[in-house]
Amino acid sequence: MPQNIYDDPDFFAGYSQLARSRKGLAAAPEWPAIQAVLPPLAGRAVVDLGCGFGWFCRWARQQGAASVLGLDLSERMLDRARTGTDDPAIAYRRADLNRPALPEAAFDLAYSSLVLHYLEDLPALLAALRRALRPGGHFVFTAEHPVFTAPSRPGWVRDAEGRDTWPVDGYLREGPRVTDWLAPGVVKQHRTLGTLLTLLIRAGFTLRHVEEWGPAEAQVAAQPELAAERERPAFLLVAATA
Repeated sequence: MPQNIYDDPDFFAGYSQLARSRKGLAAAPEWPAIQAVLPPLAGRAVVDLGCGFGWFCRWARQQGAASVLGLDLSERMLDRARTGTDDPAIAYRRADLNRPALPEAAFDLAYSSLVLHYLEDLPALLAALRRALRPGGHFVFTAEHPVFTAPSRPGWVRDAEGRDTWPVDGYLREGPRVTDWLAPGVVKQHRTLGTLLTLLIRAGFTLRHVEEWGPAEAQVAAQPELAAERERPAFLLVAATA
C-alpha cells in the first residue's frame, strides 16, 4: 500500500484549510487553463482519479456528464466528498491508483488533478486507463512540474542577487523524493518531463496539449501573491486522447 498521507489527521486538517479545499475549483488558479482543454461532457461517462473532496465530480455533472466515478485512496477524502454530494449519478470508491481495477471501454474522460506525482507505478495506471477509455476518449491531468518535485530543499530561497529562486537538485535522478508539505515526510515521485510524456506515448495515448503552467499576468494583477509562480512552472497540464 502506498503512503496515504491524506488520512493523517494533522495533514488532512492542514489540507482542509487550503483555498482550493474550502472554495473548490474556482480557487485553483490553474482551473481556467484546465477548462480550456476539457472536451464537452454532456452525456459522457467520467472517472476522476484522485477525486479528493469531489469538486470536479460535481462540476462534471453540472456540465451534463451522464455518470461520474470518483476514486481516491483516502477515506477522509471520500467521506468529505460523499458528505458534499447528493447525486445518484456520482459514485465514490476507494482505490489504489498504483493497482487500478477499471472496467474496459467504460469512460469517455479520465481526469486527474495533482495526483500522478504520488504514484510509484505510473505505467500500470496508464496501461489500465488506456484500456478503460473508449476509442477517442480523453485523458486530462495536472501534476506537480518536475522542476518542483526535484528540489534540494523545500521552499523558495534567496540568491546572491536578492531574487527568490526554487532550487533544483538532481533533476535527472528519478525516484522518490521526501519533502515537508503540511506535514513532514511526504513522499513524491520525481520523473523528468521527458519520462512523463514518453510513458503516455508508450501506453498508447496521443498528446494534444502540453502546458508548463504558470499564472497569466492578469491573474497576478488580481492576486499579487501569485507573482512568484511566474518564476518557474508549478504544474504540468496535459491533455491526451486514447
